[in-house]
Amino acid sequence: MNERAIPILPCKYVDDVVPFYEALGFTVTFRQTRPNPYVCFNRGGIDLHFFGLEAFEPENSLGTAIVLVEDTGVLYQEFAAGLRAAFGKLPLAGIPRITKPRRKQGTTAGFTVVDPGGNWLRISALGETEDDGSASHGAGRLDRVLMNAARQGDAHGDEVRAISVIEAGLLRHGDATDAEKLPLLVYLAELHHRSGNPELAGSALDTVAALILNPAEREASAEELATAAELRGAL
Repeated sequence: MNERAIPILPCKYVDDVVPFYEALGFTVTFRQTRPNPYVCFNRGGIDLHFFGLEAFEPENSLGTAIVLVEDTGVLYQEFAAGLRAAFGKLPLAGIPRITKPRRKQGTTAGFTVVDPGGNWLRISALGETEDDGSASHGAGRLDRVLMNAARQGDAHGDEVRAISVIEAGLLRHGDATDAEKLPLLVYLAELHHRSGNPELAGSALDTVAALILNPAEREASAEELATAAELRGAL
């Protein structure tokens, strides 16, 4: 049995979503302006359809699609490269935006894309199920804080709650090493940036810059440090 389901998502204007999805590597397979604006995209095994509605406001969108892929890390890198090439930088705040892949407490690993229509594409690994808590078993103390914060900030879109979780975790574990604190501080900067607080985001990045890391720790944290540099450029 060969069955498929294709989500039809809203947007204010079709012209808003076309360049964004083309930057993600999607191809327009059908497009019409009458009798109603409509566009279809395909990328490998992913099909997405959109209808335009001028009265629609992306900030109020409840549109969501779960996208299951073999390797979320590879897809993130491809999406990120396309967005940088098309727009000069990653959209990390507002609408549209993309989040970094993170393990989230109680949910599957992956990342989120919020498109110009305000629709959430929740990218998860094919075959993974909802985490029953085993992902946090054996994880470091600040790793668990980060997963909890990512559940609030990335899965639920509650940046205020995520910031609170991180700040409480850093205060509770003040004896943590600089290398342990780094991922939380970078995520804290990202959350402040998303929340429209560039001063607080910059302060978190200043703290990141002041961390003392040995060469091995710096190499292991290269991705986090690259994210911090990208955030600095976005402020």
